[in-house]
Amino acid sequence: MRNVSKVFSNGTLALKDMSLDVVRGEFISLLGPSGCGKSTALRIIAGLGGASTGTIDWPSSKINSRGLPEGDVGFVFQEPTLMPWQTVLGNVYLPLRLAGISKSAARERIMDALASVGLEDFADAYPRELSGGMKMRVSIARALVTKPKLLLMDEPFAALDEITRQKLNDDVLRLWKQSGVTVIFVTHSVFESAYLSNRIVVMKARPGQVFADMPLENSGERDADFRTSEAYRAATEKVSRALHDAIHAGGGTH
Repeated sequence: MRNVSKVFSNGTLALKDMSLDVVRGEFISLLGPSGCGKSTALRIIAGLGGASTGTIDWPSSKINSRGLPEGDVGFVFQEPTLMPWQTVLGNVYLPLRLAGISKSAARERIMDALASVGLEDFADAYPRELSGGMKMRVSIARALVTKPKLLLMDEPFAALDEITRQKLNDDVLRLWKQSGVTVIFVTHSVFESAYLSNRIVVMKARPGQVFADMPLENSGERDADFRTSEAYRAATEKVSRALHDAIHAGGGTH
């Protein structure tokens, strides 16, 4: 992102001169107060809304009509956004159907994506038969079925209970390590960001800008033991201080 600003039609300045470099294979969390433009930045990266000024530059020569690299971006929304009339398999098939791939040709990829989130036995179930956590797993499988290089996740676990949230955090980390996908993850949670990320970008209040860009030394295994470790405590303290400073910042970056 290069000097990206976003002004909505009602005159609200959501982002101002936001610049961010993303390195292949990173797990980046965007953290900041409500209304600071985290989700707006994510949607601009995804091509779901245009920037008012500034540019998004991609390391790819295959750019489609929306300015995105072909087949390289997956998106997980805050809600599962599943089609209630479709089975789990039908929901995960959607992006491949839109790409013109027949269901028979896509079936193996769909089942692989479902297996990656532990739902291969629920392919014929309908969303109404699933728990909240299972619905979000379907949404993640749908985003992964195209084998994207970049996975964008917009507070996907905010509405879930803590136990389900921690389990899905572990699942996302496992998928990230297995696939090599680059992840940009929007969250309000200091604890979630410190657990998941190897880099946290703290944004200041609207208009959104990068306030602090913080690499984390989370090279070890992140599991139940890590959640009670000194390294995790120190990381959450460091991130909490940065978020506090960002909320009270009058302007500028550091």
